[in-house]
Amino acid sequence: MTGQLAAAVTLSAGTSTGEAVQFWILGTVAVIGALCTVFMRRAVHSALCLAGTMIILAVFYLANGAYFLGVVQIIVYTGAIMMLFLFVVMLVGVTAADSLKETIKGQRWLALLCGLGFGVLLVGGIGNASLDEFSGIGEANAGGNVEGLAALLFTKYVFAFEITGALLITAAVGAMVLTHRERTERARTQRELAEQRVRDGKYLPPLPAPGVYARHNAVDIAGLLPDGTPSDLTVSKTLRDRGQVRDVSQEAINDLRAMEQRAEERLERKAIDPPMSERAEEASK
Repeated sequence: MTGQLAAAVTLSAGTSTGEAVQFWILGTVAVIGALCTVFMRRAVHSALCLAGTMIILAVFYLANGAYFLGVVQIIVYTGAIMMLFLFVVMLVGVTAADSLKETIKGQRWLALLCGLGFGVLLVGGIGNASLDEFSGIGEANAGGNVEGLAALLFTKYVFAFEITGALLITAAVGAMVLTHRERTERARTQRELAEQRVRDGKYLPPLPAPGVYARHNAVDIAGLLPDGTPSDLTVSKTLRDRGQVRDVSQEAINDLRAMEQRAEERLERKAIDPPMSERAEEASK
């Protein structure tokens, strides 16, 4: 144990100031991001914190000369997997009821117990590591970073690599099983749906288009009925529920009145003014 502590002191003494500053700053941010991933209430915020932690890990890999791992960490994990998860959560949404509902009784205590067991194994593995056997990044990358990593994966750690692949496949199959829902009734045909709409007394013809005549064609403006009142059927239900429908019925009525007044004025002017032929005859005389 004394030899390991001495080796650790020797390694720390050989660390440059830049490496130490980088480690303490980025390491602190990574730990904060990991804690925020666990304790954030919203899944979107947890995913963003986890993505930030993965980016910091990629910086550590690149700083230590593991360029392949750093690039894979950014492209595969942060850029593909985490962003896909984030977009799915943002599009589908997770309500508070879904996040607080415990589908399996006692799963939180079981997860806590497994986490503590994993922590004990991790601390024990780090404590049993012999620091004086580290040969450095130069010797590890002597044959190339990618070649050295492949040699470790398919020789020394081949069983761990295969078990990890099996776990990923199991997780994918489990996700499909959990999200699959059996159809409990036969799918109804178009005729049956139409008959059901007739029995329920719903609106059968196609919905009218939004907009008020040729002045407005926006989707958030209701079309007018013949009596001048707006029709709710012309606007999407989503916009109605959000209160984003603009009421321009009075404006349209005022425009119609102005158009009618201008038309009447033109007709009166034509009735008062003599025709052009009569004007030409009077001018010739």
